[in-house]
Amino acid sequence: MRRFLLLTHRVPVHGEFTLNDLAGGGGRIDEIARVASTAFTLSNDLRRDTELTIVFPAASPAEARRIRLVGSRLRHLNPDERSTAALLKNALVRSMAFPSDFESSPGLIVAAADPVEELRRFLQLPNVVWLIEGGGPLREWKGNPAEFSAVLCDPYDPTDGEREVLAASGALPVSVGPRSLRSSQVMDIVHNELDLREATGEPPTEG
Repeated sequence: MRRFLLLTHRVPVHGEFTLNDLAGGGGRIDEIARVASTAFTLSNDLRRDTELTIVFPAASPAEARRIRLVGSRLRHLNPDERSTAALLKNALVRSMAFPSDFESSPGLIVAAADPVEELRRFLQLPNVVWLIEGGGPLREWKGNPAEFSAVLCDPYDPTDGEREVLAASGALPVSVGPRSLRSSQVMDIVHNELDLREATGEPPTEG
């Protein structure tokens, strides 16, 4: 299983944004949607061995939300950012009427959640890596590609509080390369690296 936790920072948690302004009024929900799409979409199928949890903080802690996408159950997820953003927006809007977990569409589960607690819970998984610029090379990661867990951020840097939790957890900082890339590009590279390892049974040759 491949598990990812995406930390977001500026998305209106009530879903009060228009699909015509995903980058601005949507708090970069455009890139968050691309991450979700890239996490699961293949040429003619979806990755069924992947799960993605997205946490949405709010000014009022009671309004913070978590959306979990489960590859084995997902339906209606397309490669384009607009339709994926619409799925996320619908989940956020509907979640305000539900105090507990519910499935807003197949494989997309939304609930009220404390983002910091969600991060702490995720970091209890074995061998979690922290995808961040300046980390050690992903190619040198020696873990099992069939059981991979990683934390990454939306286009905004992690908060001081998030950094403290991540640093205290001992999560290994890992980078996919020397250049600053979009979160969705990082997701693509990570999947490609893990696909190669699973296909060959060993890490690619360095260099």
